[in-house]
Amino acid sequence: MTIFPGTARVEMIMGMPVSVDIRTALPQRELTPLLDDAFAWLRWVDDTFSPVKEDSQVGRLNRGQTIRQIPELIEVLHRCEELSEATGGWFEARINGVIDPSGYIKGWALERLSRALSNAGAGDHRITAGNDIRVRGSAAPGRRWRIGIRDPRLDVIRKVVFANDLGIATSGGAPVVDPRTGKVQQGLGAVTVIGPDLGLADAYATAIYAMGPVLARRFAADLAESNPYQTMIITRDGKEVSTPGFADHYGAEARLAG
Repeated sequence: MTIFPGTARVEMIMGMPVSVDIRTALPQRELTPLLDDAFAWLRWVDDTFSPVKEDSQVGRLNRGQTIRQIPELIEVLHRCEELSEATGGWFEARINGVIDPSGYIKGWALERLSRALSNAGAGDHRITAGNDIRVRGSAAPGRRWRIGIRDPRLDVIRKVVFANDLGIATSGGAPVVDPRTGKVQQGLGAVTVIGPDLGLADAYATAIYAMGPVLARRFAADLAESNPYQTMIITRDGKEVSTPGFADHYGAEARLAG
């Protein structure tokens, strides 16, 4: 059995198990407070941005009540507006008059946490929350992280990617609403977007899923040409369609390097 340095912890946050796995060889007296702070941050994000918690800032905003002008809240709402414009309105944090940044906030929170861990000296880590994953550094000396991309409908591993610094977001495990009709989109099986920023990958995956089969392929191709984000689309009948750069993370060379 291989024993890795570091430590890991799993807690229920945002209604799902969230794990933080630190592989950097740090003293336990440093690792424990790092994990304490990590989960305190994630709980704060949930308490602030959850649209279903009455006392959250988003919940208060939806009821027209006074909110605190938190910099992070302003940042997220502004970024959601930018993403709506960038996706032609297919990513939308306000549907039927209700603000819900769920399609961005989880990825954003994990991305912020990943940067904080790196700045604190824990550069080798993996953070997982549902179908959102952020890895940095190495799983072990000289070894990239090996990440299974799971089909949320069938609960099977579709692809295994290898990376030292990557965000992976999969949409399709929870209902995604078509912002133009307000109805749940059912045209695709799942959409996975990989790239350097998990928050953006999360939002792009949500938007592409909402588009349906035809527009999804076109947008994913355009996105891959102009941005460092690659996409794998799983159709309702189980077929896979990927942008060319997606294969760079799971091809023969990647497997050998892992």
